[in-house]
Amino acid sequence: MKNIVILGSTGSIGTSALDVIHRLGNQYQVLALSANNNTDLFLKQIHTFHPRFAAVLNPISYDKLKDQMPQGTRLLPPEIDSLMFIASLPSADLIVNGLVGAVGFRPLVAAIKAGKTIALANKEPMVMAGKTLMQECERWQAAILPVDSEPSAIFQCLSGLAGKNNYAKISDDISRIFLTASGGPFAKYEGPLDEVTPAQALNHPRWKMGKKITIDSSTLMNKGFEAIEIMNLFNVPEEKVQIVIHPQSIVHSAVEFNDGAILAQMGEPDMRVPIQYAITYPQRAISPVKKLDLFETAKLEFFKPDLERFVCLDLALAAARSGGITPAVLSAADEIAVQAFLDGKIKFTDISKLIYTTLRKVPSTGGIATINQALEADTWAREEASAILNEGTYKDAVL
Repeated sequence: MKNIVILGSTGSIGTSALDVIHRLGNQYQVLALSANNNTDLFLKQIHTFHPRFAAVLNPISYDKLKDQMPQGTRLLPPEIDSLMFIASLPSADLIVNGLVGAVGFRPLVAAIKAGKTIALANKEPMVMAGKTLMQECERWQAAILPVDSEPSAIFQCLSGLAGKNNYAKISDDISRIFLTASGGPFAKYEGPLDEVTPAQALNHPRWKMGKKITIDSSTLMNKGFEAIEIMNLFNVPEEKVQIVIHPQSIVHSAVEFNDGAILAQMGEPDMRVPIQYAITYPQRAISPVKKLDLFETAKLEFFKPDLERFVCLDLALAAARSGGITPAVLSAADEIAVQAFLDGKIKFTDISKLIYTTLRKVPSTGGIATINQALEADTWAREEASAILNEGTYKDAVL
């Protein structure tokens, strides 16, 4: 029996994880679930999977749920400490972190310090302080199994060589990592990007995801985040990471070794595949996803990303080069900018302007951000980006 905690159970990662657990059968027990706003779905999940603990961060959601808990499920207070508590439960065998944004940082740290194995989809913590978090994994004998499609593909290409987290010994053998991206809804869009609406940006051609990550995919910021994540996770420098636009999303990523051999992970674009692999690791189980038909997949396309058109990707790569607290500021500013776009306060092209204006105020610190430095930078950047948004000074930014 494997006891599983799912952080963010009502999001796209969480619902897919629960679908996988349901299909895998009684070898897997849901120990705890967390959510935020979707109380109806959350309550249904609780009645279906009977977790011992449930947590919601939103106080309004807590008030709605506190009198509806079934016998055997304890609803925890609406605070971040509750997520940290369930992320470090002694009886938990696997923590699935499907949270979005920096809110997942402290629960991830708690899980690492408890020596847990974490199936990680929440990439922002790895952007904010990934190198430090990997050092903490080694210190506390924790392990991170990437769940996002592309980092999982790289993990699968390397897992036979490195095992859990032991990438330092093989990084010199890696020539390039091909990090693929679908390109989002605007990969071949020829219209003016400053007129793009939230509805257009949320219409992803390949993946069904939450609003924040879907907007990040449309600006290619998500791929910038993933580039930083895999640099930290797999101990490779930026010059070894090559981002490739691949609209079919069949090749999920690939690794080229010094001898020229390339290992690629391919398959139908369905998040349940990498989620299931993280849950059953190191074994593999039969998947509900249809098998890839190479005869139907007659054409695979690969393009270089247009950094002049998709400035957010360029900003992310520049933040990776700067190091220090800069990636944490990038992540926080992006959250403010994306929400402002979804709320109709700024244009699509203003997302990069707001982030850029915030980044310009960051001193060039270099080095590796500590956990506390990353958290402080996150708080500062949110306040700074919000002030810039209200003042409107981002409008004059020249990128």
